[in-house]
Amino acid sequence: MSRTGSVITILLPLAILLGLGLGSFLPTIAEQVGSLVDPLVLSLLTLLFFEARISLPKPPGNIPFLLIAWTANFVIIPVLAWGIASIFFGGEPALFAGLLLYLLFPCTDWFLAFTRIANGDVALGSALIPINLISQLLLFPVFLPLFIGTQTSFDFGGIWGTLGKWFLLPFTGAVLLRFVLSRVLSATLFDPLPRLAGSAIAWVLSALVFCIFSSNASQLTANPSAFPLILLAVFLFFVLTWLLGEFLAWRFRIGRKQHVLLAMTTAARNSPLMLGLATMALPGEPIVYATLIIGMLVEFPHLTVLSRLLLRKENRMVSSSTNHLTRK
Repeated sequence: MSRTGSVITILLPLAILLGLGLGSFLPTIAEQVGSLVDPLVLSLLTLLFFEARISLPKPPGNIPFLLIAWTANFVIIPVLAWGIASIFFGGEPALFAGLLLYLLFPCTDWFLAFTRIANGDVALGSALIPINLISQLLLFPVFLPLFIGTQTSFDFGGIWGTLGKWFLLPFTGAVLLRFVLSRVLSATLFDPLPRLAGSAIAWVLSALVFCIFSSNASQLTANPSAFPLILLAVFLFFVLTWLLGEFLAWRFRIGRKQHVLLAMTTAARNSPLMLGLATMALPGEPIVYATLIIGMLVEFPHLTVLSRLLLRKENRMVSSSTNHLTRK
């Protein structure tokens, strides 16, 4: 998924610029392109669910770490995200909702690639994937009214029915397809399929971004001063989650490899899934979607830098330990 992250880092800005260009200069065509949003959302969700391995972990010795990570991701960080969104966009409902949705939930896939790059605990990270995915799917319809509904005029009265209708189709289809193919195909033929789905996510996501920006260009360019504020808010979030991870690692004496994993799972956000779910829960709100997308622009560069810093920190520790033993 690190390669997917690199592709997204290139494709997203390109999709935004091309979408805005089409919407500004060829609005008639851009309006027709907007009709592709719903099929692309269903395709994106199907690929995300097909790629994910939903199997519960069985590592009794790691339960304390899993509890720490879960509490950080689903208790502390949502409150932190609400605070940041309130400070930056408390009086602007669409920007507030979009930023909060971007910050709210942890990544369920590519954080593992960056954990591997930084020599973190990949095996334990694999156990986090189903926990994070199931938790956020259950909490999404609860957190929206709780964090967003109390501060905006968005109506979430029918959210359970909407998500039930739009979410069950791609989720059930992906799970059944994965189950059938895993039984029909040999391991040699089946094993590459989830990886291919993961690679396709970057392209489908970019196509969705292109359609959103092209069909809503006039709305999205009406408030250009909001974009640097979104980036500043996301940067502040990354700094605070880093400090949170450092504090938790110190407080609970977490080992180096698990410390890396904690830093990655608290930093990486599940923006593709949130973008798909947001289009269902908040239809016709392009500012919300655009805010989510803008947050994605800096996430992969941040995770790349974070993984390099953690790896450099480990190398310094190893070098220091080696020098100490040599002197002895």
